[in-house]
Amino acid sequence: MKPNKPPKNPKKNEAAALLELLKELLPKAALDPEMADKIYQAVAQVLQAKSQATAFEKFCDRVELPDLEEKTLDDVRLQLAAAFGGGDVTIKPNPDEKSLAVEVALPDGTQFQSKVPVRPVAQGDDENPEMPLKFVPFPASLPGDPELVWLLAKRENLTADEAGMALAKLEDDFWGSKTGQKLLQDRVERSFPEFIARVPTGLLGEVGLKRHYKTPEPIKVLRPLKAVKG
Repeated sequence: MKPNKPPKNPKKNEAAALLELLKELLPKAALDPEMADKIYQAVAQVLQAKSQATAFEKFCDRVELPDLEEKTLDDVRLQLAAAFGGGDVTIKPNPDEKSLAVEVALPDGTQFQSKVPVRPVAQGDDENPEMPLKFVPFPASLPGDPELVWLLAKRENLTADEAGMALAKLEDDFWGSKTGQKLLQDRVERSFPEFIARVPTGLLGEVGLKRHYKTPEPIKVLRPLKAVKG
């Protein structure tokens, strides 16, 4: 699974730099402010569309698809919904071809389509094999019951605060997704225990987190041993 904070994307930086340059130059070059704004918005939309297309291609290249079981398909659907919020996600498994047809339709009418073959789960990070980011302990508890601890892990490049914010945002995205909404309709309680038990491992990995256990463990208070007299 890729690290939460990969090296900066040069293409993304170039696009941002271009937009900043246009934002500065267009009002000076165009006499009509409305025309300048229309040009800026048109360029921004084109760059955004290219960025989304690239993100979709990378997703299809990297998504884990070891089989076509229902749980695996739910994980893929949820990851797509989180990556393309507001888009209409459609997936169709093809057992004969051992593949999965993937389609995302965005609200602006843009559509992305691809086919993902069933393949073994990748071992390790191929992008940066020389500098793998390790996971370190990240125990978490709820304010109302601090003695029950969920044993999680975070990538070492995340602070505890960053990991906490990523976890909170992911929980909100999870319940807002189609899978989360269906669970709520099925009378599943919208709570942290239900979230941490049901959120796909792939989604946790995308934000640099890992779940060791789905249920919390009580804190064990160690008692000092009495010295044995010789």
